[in-house]
Amino acid sequence: MSIAVAKTEKADVAGANFASIVARQPGAGKVADARREAFDEFQRIGLPHRRIEDWKYTDLRALMREVLPVAPTPDAAALARAEAALKLHAIEGVRRLVLVDGALAVALSDLSAPEAGLSIRSLREALDAGDDRLLSLDTGNPMTALNTALMTDGVVIDVADGAKLAKPLYIVHIASGGAPSAMFTRSLVSLGKESAATVVESFVAGEGAGVYQVHDTAVMTVGDRARLDHVRLIEDSRDAFNIASAEVRVGAHAHYSVAGVTTGALVSRYQLVVNIAGEYARVETNGVNLLNGKQHADTTLVMNHDVPHCVSREGFRAVVDDRGHSVFQGRINVRQPAQQTDAKMMTRALLLSDEAEADNKPELEIFADDVTCGHGAAIGALDDQLLFYLRARGLAEKEAEALLIQAFVGEAIEAIADDNLRELAIAAATRWLEARR
Repeated sequence: MSIAVAKTEKADVAGANFASIVARQPGAGKVADARREAFDEFQRIGLPHRRIEDWKYTDLRALMREVLPVAPTPDAAALARAEAALKLHAIEGVRRLVLVDGALAVALSDLSAPEAGLSIRSLREALDAGDDRLLSLDTGNPMTALNTALMTDGVVIDVADGAKLAKPLYIVHIASGGAPSAMFTRSLVSLGKESAATVVESFVAGEGAGVYQVHDTAVMTVGDRARLDHVRLIEDSRDAFNIASAEVRVGAHAHYSVAGVTTGALVSRYQLVVNIAGEYARVETNGVNLLNGKQHADTTLVMNHDVPHCVSREGFRAVVDDRGHSVFQGRINVRQPAQQTDAKMMTRALLLSDEAEADNKPELEIFADDVTCGHGAAIGALDDQLLFYLRARGLAEKEAEALLIQAFVGEAIEAIADDNLRELAIAAATRWLEARR
């Protein structure tokens, strides 16, 4: 069954049809109430458009136009296609959590014998139990509101105080390749005091997958003196739409790092809001867009410094070929109490064709007077002299370009601490480079 499509103007979705969808979704009582309120908010705004400042470069009314029907529960054929796709993206030494067409696939996931201090539940279980941590989002994002209204499944991960997980948690979102549909997933990662974990999110497509939509939201909490390393890999179908958001709260003396690589999807947008809520915390964000064809990828970052003595580093790089379009919007907010904040942001884009486009918009908003803050942006082309040097030593043009591109994006990828996960990101970048040859 499906919802009516959200039209270009006001996302005119029939209320009765929405009610029939919610009746099949997990959660009752306050969860159902939150769904209705969120849906009303989405209907009020509709699909985001260029007249909304945060969406001026990514007009979903023009790019996406409609919300596809909610994906059905995966059948045996869908699970078989997903298992085949999973083999192509396998990682050694991880705990795998697999979502197929937006539903947790227990048979493909590693849920048995969790490490001490680790709890994993499905979103369905958590909502049925009334876990309201999955409802408390305030991003001002209409697509997050739509996700709240229609969220179907996901994973809820709790790491106890003092627990330090040896295995990374590998959350794999797989579109099985059925009829065009939309997946609405939401996950929660909560780290207790003095704990540590690594979380990898990967978005991939099964054989034959074409047009589909991913609507994903993550809620993450990093407790005092805890550390969370977060990696995101976007390798969706080249006809897919990936609209995702995350809200992260970082406690005192805690460390949160995130690194992302986007090579897939026709249109993607990732909005990350980080709230630094405890003193002496450190946040590091790194991202890479590798785009060609008519791909459009938007990374929007909001870093909120609310307390003193914290450090943040934001670095973003894009390589754009053909008629691709990369967007980076980064805003650092330093509140008045956040004295002695040290925050820096840098974004760079490399354009490989005359029709490639990159929009970089770094911003600082500072209300404290004892801070060290800065931002910068740069856009350019490959260095002709370096290309000549490499070609003079026998390299073909594409091989020479590939070496320079690898050097350009390497700094961001090297920020991934885990060797296996870093190799996974390098492999994604390598596949993109090889496709250019």
